[in-house]
Parts: sequence; C-alpha cells; structure tokens
Amino acid sequence: MSLEDLQVTKDLVARDFELEAVEEQISEEQLFDLLADRVAFLLENRVEFLLSLMYRLDIDEHLVNEALSLTAPEPANIGLTRLILNRQKQRAFTKRHYKTGPIDEGDEWDF
Repeated sequence: MSLEDLQVTKDLVARDFELEAVEEQISEEQLFDLLADRVAFLLENRVEFLLSLMYRLDIDEHLVNEALSLTAPEPANIGLTRLILNRQKQRAFTKRHYKTGPIDEGDEWDF
C-alpha cells in the first residue's frame, strides 16, 4: 500500500472507529493492531455499534458472520479487523483515484 493510501486509510479508520491520538507515521501492522484492540473492545462492550459500523462501511454481511463464527480460523476481532482494513483500503483507493470535480452551477440548476 502506498504511503498516501495508508494515510487516507488511517484517517478513515480513526474517524469511523473513534480512535484518538493515532500517530502520524504509523505502519500498516501498527494500524492493524490498534484497530484489532478497538474491535475487541467494541465486541465486548458495544457490539450493536460495531455491527452498525460494519453495515455503514458496506462490509459483506456473510463475511462478517464467518468472522464471528465459532468455527472461524482466527479470533473474531482479528477477522473483523481484516475485513475492515480491506474495505477501508478500497475506500482510500477510490477516494484518491476517482475524485470528482466541482459541480458547474450553470443555468441547468435553475428551477
């Protein structure tokens, strides 16, 4: 992941998951660990909020259910963190590569 994509991903994760004081220079692994801890907290204390975030981030419900399954190959917070970061990376890429310009406020908007 490029440094710019990592920065955008970090900003998205910090905003959506209410992370405070995220270091400016943070590696992808450090971001993963930080988010995994936050997801573990949310699973234990605010599961409805976490599931609402997963929905808002448009993370596939079937993948979320697999990550939360008792037969999942890794702890739930780790599986969910992978899903979240993958989705946030997609969002960061889209934000950087598909920017929209300002709307031309011509006469066609007059009613």
